[in-house]
Amino acid sequence: MFTALLIIVVGVTKILATDYILLIEDPDLYTPCAEGPPGSMTFNDAFDVSAAKISMDPEGIHVTGNITSMWSLPRTDRISIRLTVLKYNRGSWEPTLFNMVTRDFCASMFDPNQVWFKHWFQYFKNRDEIQEKCIATKGTVLVYNKFDVIPHLYNVMGPNLNGRYKAVFLFEAFDEKNVKRDTSVCFEVTGEVEKVRK
Repeated sequence: MFTALLIIVVGVTKILATDYILLIEDPDLYTPCAEGPPGSMTFNDAFDVSAAKISMDPEGIHVTGNITSMWSLPRTDRISIRLTVLKYNRGSWEPTLFNMVTRDFCASMFDPNQVWFKHWFQYFKNRDEIQEKCIATKGTVLVYNKFDVIPHLYNVMGPNLNGRYKAVFLFEAFDEKNVKRDTSVCFEVTGEVEKVRK
């Protein structure tokens, strides 16, 4: 009896799995945080992106070139990153279950098991320099290998994800005594999630 029930549940779940695509709102990709910490820098304040080329089309997001860190902190600082995903509902942004915190970003940015590596840091050519200086050493150049991001989610099971979302990225620095510094970097990526018609 249990086996038959399991087969039915798994079969129905597979049938109900859905694919989604994220349509980014802003062609610049990263926008300033609407409600960031006081005095926080935007992505473009923290990084010179004049030598990077980011373009979007129906095939995805295409990235090439390099960015240079303008954030200036001692290398002994620990940098944490918090990713918070919010959904727009009835005139306000509401929290979702999709959140992530990495307490020591510099130590984990090239860990193949981390989402930061899989979707961002694996595409840098000069890993040794970035690992040595991290992202908060002024003048550090992060050189991209050309890559494409296909903003798809495949075989998603569960409630319907259609709607407007934003991902808020917050980088915070802590000194050697684990005291949070006044400086932070906050930026958002906003877009519409739509079900892919099969």
